[in-house]
Amino acid sequence: MKVPKRICIYPKDVANITGKSEKTGRNLINKIREQLGKPKSGLITIPEFCQYTGIAEEEVRRFLLD
Repeated sequence: MKVPKRICIYPKDVANITGKSEKTGRNLINKIREQLGKPKSGLITIPEFCQYTGIAEEEVRRFLLD
């Protein structure tokens, strides 16, 4: 079984995936947190991001920054 490098997504990743600003990435992550009922410091996983946006996980992982 291949272990992923990481399971959380960050604003910089969202900016890279969407082509929008990092601030827009922060706003989107905050909306996802709010919908999931997570605290402000709660991390968003890649599957949670994919479910919210409808983007396939394989596509998202191709754009993740190391």
